[in-house]
Amino acid sequence: MALHIVDRRLAGKNKSIGNRERFLRRYQTQIREAVREAMAGRNIRDIRQSQSVTIPRKDISQPVFGHGSGGVRDSVHPGNKDYLRGDHIARPQPGGKGSGGQASDGIGGEDDFTFTLTKEEFMQFFFEDLALPNLERTVFGEAPEWESRRAGYTRDGTPNNLHIVRSMRNALGRRRALGAGLRQQLEEKTLALALLKDAGNGAEREVRSLRLEIAELQARLKRVPFLDPLDLRFRSRVKVPVPTVKAVMFCLMDVSGSMDEDRKRLAKQFFILLYLFLNRHYEKTDIVFIRHHTQATEVDEDTFFHATESGGTVVSSALSLMHSVIEERYSPTEWNIYGAQASDGDNFSNDSGRCSELLETALLPLCRFYAYVQVAQEEQNLWQEYAAVAAQHSNFAMRKVEEPSDIYPVFHDLFKRDKEAV
Repeated sequence: MALHIVDRRLAGKNKSIGNRERFLRRYQTQIREAVREAMAGRNIRDIRQSQSVTIPRKDISQPVFGHGSGGVRDSVHPGNKDYLRGDHIARPQPGGKGSGGQASDGIGGEDDFTFTLTKEEFMQFFFEDLALPNLERTVFGEAPEWESRRAGYTRDGTPNNLHIVRSMRNALGRRRALGAGLRQQLEEKTLALALLKDAGNGAEREVRSLRLEIAELQARLKRVPFLDPLDLRFRSRVKVPVPTVKAVMFCLMDVSGSMDEDRKRLAKQFFILLYLFLNRHYEKTDIVFIRHHTQATEVDEDTFFHATESGGTVVSSALSLMHSVIEERYSPTEWNIYGAQASDGDNFSNDSGRCSELLETALLPLCRFYAYVQVAQEEQNLWQEYAAVAAQHSNFAMRKVEEPSDIYPVFHDLFKRDKEAV
């Protein structure tokens, strides 16, 4: 049975959707690398816009056949109106029309290939190999998700679910069963006819009778249908409830006085990237925003990114608030809990020990993964305390971000797919 696929998607004016998709599939490795390089000099806030990426021409070269040396070859050049065969063509004069720049004795080359990705294509390549670590399906929920699973075969169904091999097997068995008796009679009549012919005693009447009976048996065998509606078998599928993925991400940002505008900008860009990643890949993920200086407050998205309040630094207030919110709203048996914290590492000296204690005893046992990003180079007391925690817990990671170009590499390293250890 021939399978015909009709693509009814609306194409653009240039009718090149198919060619574009083939190009993206064929050179996805080169495009992925070009996207990563483009992000190094690009503002995170502009990630949703289209982007032109450059691919080295050597990476998209295609193998071609060429003529070997020697031999006699004739070639036709279209558009030739001025010259005949055998004419000698002088070299063009330097500085004439079409010259570009000054002369050079260097070896000629080719420009790289520049390709413009749409907003969706850029986002796809940007986030395609990222995932939340250790994500698991947890509960059935009030409105469970349904998964379609195979459940054997049925006699009724749509043509696209027809199982050809099983149907043909049923048809073959039916034809063998219905024709078994007829074939046995046909074999007996054929043998009897052969014996009468060998005897040659003039039994023409018996021979004619046997031939008529053989013809009737053959006709009856041919009337057995090759394929009957009773033979058809269709794949049967049933819907079964499956556990739903419920995840929550806690975003903790330091907004104390030691966080100057540049450091706050780095922290916000990291959380913007995390926000876009979660909204693109996970539809049912809760995001809890917590800002802190000496006191921590749960805020909405707009306040988290745009509020201007400041103060001293007590990091443990944010960790305590996160633990309280988990106890009130997010049971670890039903939710995949994640945390991301951004700070410059400056903390009240007696509070850093409290932070490491909260992480080890209260938060990390409940979290699938917790990431700490320091937006400063100096390793202060908070970094030292967290380093001791990271050495003991595989679900805790810490990285440094010093400039905007570091954000994407650090983010990719923290949330790369199939993370085994941090």
